[in-house]
Amino acid sequence: MSKEILNLKPKQLWKHFYDLTQIPRPTGQMKEVTKHVIDFGKSLGLEVKQDKTGNVLIVKPATKGMEKAPVVILQSHLDMVPQKNSDVKHDFTKDPIETKIEGNLVKAKSTTLGADNGIGAAAMMAVLEDKTLKHGKIEALFTVDEEVGMVGASGLKKGFLSGSILLNLDTEEIGELCVGCAGGVDVNAEWEFKDVEVPKGDIAYKVTLKGLRGGHSGTEIHLGRANANKLMAYFLKNAISDYEVRLASIDGGSLRNAIPRESFAIVTLPEEDEKDFVKLVKEYEKIFKGEYKAVEHNLSFKAAKTDLPATLIPEEIQDGLINAVVGCQNGVISMLTDFEGIVETSTNLARVKSEPGRIIAQMLARSSSESRKEKIASSLESIFALAGAKVSIENDYPGWQPNAQSETLNMMSKLYKDTYKEDAHVVVVHAGLECGIILSSTPGLDIVSFGPTILNAHSPDEYVEVDTVETFYDYLVKTLEKIK
Repeated sequence: MSKEILNLKPKQLWKHFYDLTQIPRPTGQMKEVTKHVIDFGKSLGLEVKQDKTGNVLIVKPATKGMEKAPVVILQSHLDMVPQKNSDVKHDFTKDPIETKIEGNLVKAKSTTLGADNGIGAAAMMAVLEDKTLKHGKIEALFTVDEEVGMVGASGLKKGFLSGSILLNLDTEEIGELCVGCAGGVDVNAEWEFKDVEVPKGDIAYKVTLKGLRGGHSGTEIHLGRANANKLMAYFLKNAISDYEVRLASIDGGSLRNAIPRESFAIVTLPEEDEKDFVKLVKEYEKIFKGEYKAVEHNLSFKAAKTDLPATLIPEEIQDGLINAVVGCQNGVISMLTDFEGIVETSTNLARVKSEPGRIIAQMLARSSSESRKEKIASSLESIFALAGAKVSIENDYPGWQPNAQSETLNMMSKLYKDTYKEDAHVVVVHAGLECGIILSSTPGLDIVSFGPTILNAHSPDEYVEVDTVETFYDYLVKTLEKIK
């Protein structure tokens, strides 16, 4: 296990981040990592609380002379998105993350790194541990299960926090001060059916689409990356129409907040159509590579002969699924007019998976506008309902509305300019942050979000820029001292 990152600066932060990489912490598996944080807080002799949802709060008293400063809440989430390529052996429920340094970058070995939001959590632990810092009273809030449904933040009860300022450490571009984010809602479609027999004389192929970049379905949805579920459906629709192809199974994408990178389908077809089918696969690989030549440099679309499946999906279910996936909106829907270059509304067709007698499709709709979020969710519901699916809408969480009059924002903007001799960029992000949800349980908070530069989050290409981590932590420490 590489420990190179322990030599990076600031050492306290990287030590805690290393410790977090050694604890499996995919969303839904929080027991070990919350125990680690609780034990850490207790080892410092600090007040530690845990709520029923699993969120951990560690309270550090104000340093001498700062007793009258406003109480500051520092907040990060403990879970990470578990993503790897299909040919990589890694069990996110058991295996630690292996890190590596490449120049100014820290990456993981063929998996997500967990810098989102492990760097933020590690920074909080470094602040709690350091007795040389100057600051008012700090409430360090470590939330759980953020990446799927914002579960931790949604479970916060009124009175758990007492601070008046919230510094969220989950923004992913150094020099950005985030003051607003999109809300989101999950849309689920499900078909149930009885499997049918394979026609006599059919042969079977496994169709594999892989090598796509994927990424964060909020912050990177505007980059034009291919969606594996959409591409597979485009191909299958043509193959079914022209060569009597039948669908036996399909498995594409993984998590709602990750742009799907891979899709696999097992199909059958009459043996006399085999040559034409293989030719069609090659044609579609050429089409896909041409369409995404500026974005997807490792796209691979292949078909290999395989064993005949035991059963098939009924034609009406197969056709309904494929038509719905082809027809549903995916990617950017609208842009904000008052923040140039920021997505307002988007969808991510994240998961399409079959199992005996059942198919599911899972989508995440995001928007800074509550009304437009409702409209796009309703649109997705209509498309899949027309295709014969049972549709449910759940895990609706609010966006975070910007506060242009924020005193904390004004102070932090001036501090950044004075310290680093350049202007900070005030932004609204399309990703989902917990700020709006926390605000609903603790009204009146003055909130700013910031962090180091992390790119390709939610994909195996995730990395964090080393020098920005040092700047981020220095800025955090100076901010805490400035809040008097």
